[in-house]
Amino acid sequence: MIAAPEAANAQFRYGPVVGANINTLKFKQDLVTIGQQPGFTAGVMGELMFPGIGFGIDIGLLYAQQGARVDLGEKLVWSSLGYGDEHVYLHSLQIPVHLRFKYTRLNGFEEKIAPFVYGGPDFTLQVGHSNCSAFKCSGGDLGLTAGVGAELFRRWQVSGSYTWGMTYALKTKLLDDFSARSRQWTIRLAYLF
Repeated sequence: MIAAPEAANAQFRYGPVVGANINTLKFKQDLVTIGQQPGFTAGVMGELMFPGIGFGIDIGLLYAQQGARVDLGEKLVWSSLGYGDEHVYLHSLQIPVHLRFKYTRLNGFEEKIAPFVYGGPDFTLQVGHSNCSAFKCSGGDLGLTAGVGAELFRRWQVSGSYTWGMTYALKTKLLDDFSARSRQWTIRLAYLF
């Protein structure tokens, strides 16, 4: 009963979000050279904040293009089959569910800028991938994200984050235990109604 009035005052906002990311894959073993690959993300996000305490959650549904450059030509097991420096892309739907703290006790300055931090899991469902038959994709994976940002003029949010893949995103077909987890830096811009 004590929490009911506070929950009734919670503010929910939503809006579009776009962003750019730099991706790589972290394999269990360092067998081949892995390079970073740029990608992008777009979708919608929602924010539920509890006024007075600064805590809340954000959720979203985003399309993301991820991947990396993998130089399979360095090893005879793949170069003998015609593989070389491959660009591996993963197309996925991401569902981030983050805890958030927004600092809003700035004596009115929070109307112009309010800093925030956030973190939590990202649930990913792979919906497509590049045509590199050396790999088999997992179909989905789980990531852990930590980020910082700022809300500008109560509508715009600019944020930067890093995501560690907790489960594998893809495996090679020829080596049984050669699997990779995704890693990515992301910068996002959102407009909340």
